[in-house]
Amino acid sequence: MIDTKLIASDLDDTLLDSSTKLSDENIAALRKCAEKGIHVVLCSGRIESSIMQFVRQLNISETKFGKYIIATNGCTIFDTQTQKHIFVNKLSPEILIRADELAREAGLSSQVYSADTIYYDNITPWMQMNINICKVNSKKVDDYKSFLQKGSPKMLIACNPKTPQIVQGLMQKMKAEFAGKAEVFTSKPFFLEVLPLGCGKGQALEWLCNHLGISMKNAMGFGDGMNDETMIRLCGHGVAMKNADDYLKSVADYVTDFDNNESGVGRFIEKYVL
Repeated sequence: MIDTKLIASDLDDTLLDSSTKLSDENIAALRKCAEKGIHVVLCSGRIESSIMQFVRQLNISETKFGKYIIATNGCTIFDTQTQKHIFVNKLSPEILIRADELAREAGLSSQVYSADTIYYDNITPWMQMNINICKVNSKKVDDYKSFLQKGSPKMLIACNPKTPQIVQGLMQKMKAEFAGKAEVFTSKPFFLEVLPLGCGKGQALEWLCNHLGISMKNAMGFGDGMNDETMIRLCGHGVAMKNADDYLKSVADYVTDFDNNESGVGRFIEKYVL
């Protein structure tokens, strides 16, 4: 059995199945963890209001072992009991404005985030797809450039899933221009994300573990995509899903026997933690 004091799990394609549903087996396993005094942290690229629907299904947020969530790929940590952030990191207006310019040059549009709303200038089917997946409020902003002056934890740029090479090319351009200034990566092959420098799920989890007095050696993290890399690498027990990116599997300590459509997280926890 693995000595675990905190379990952090990504949502999409990890804890959730391909229909974005949370299985009874995954719910049961995470509830048992909280009952045993193991902290359970949902850790997602989604914003807080989108994560809360799954927090309610777990029904553990009233305890101290289920009240924290990490949102926006590690830019924020939210206490669901007090309904307040305990950690927030934002991109500068300069980075946001320049990233939006580069997106437009590539024929794409961007969107930025608050805790409960996605904001955009020009909606595209691919951006709408992300909004539909997250099931959150969205709002068109008339003067988008001025709106970006407020800062945002994250910017997302989406392209047609059939042409992911457009986002991949833009990612390389942004990585070069924003080196030492911002984090640039894909959460899906067609979703490009820009985050504050040094920000990631793993770094946010380190902050939370320090806040809780838990060693990262006793933290277990589940993920499937490149936005989970820092969490998988920095946790003492990094677990990649069977359906995960091949590179993520190569840096993980474990790979689940079952994928996200087979309750891979819950079955791993039942076997090695409970």
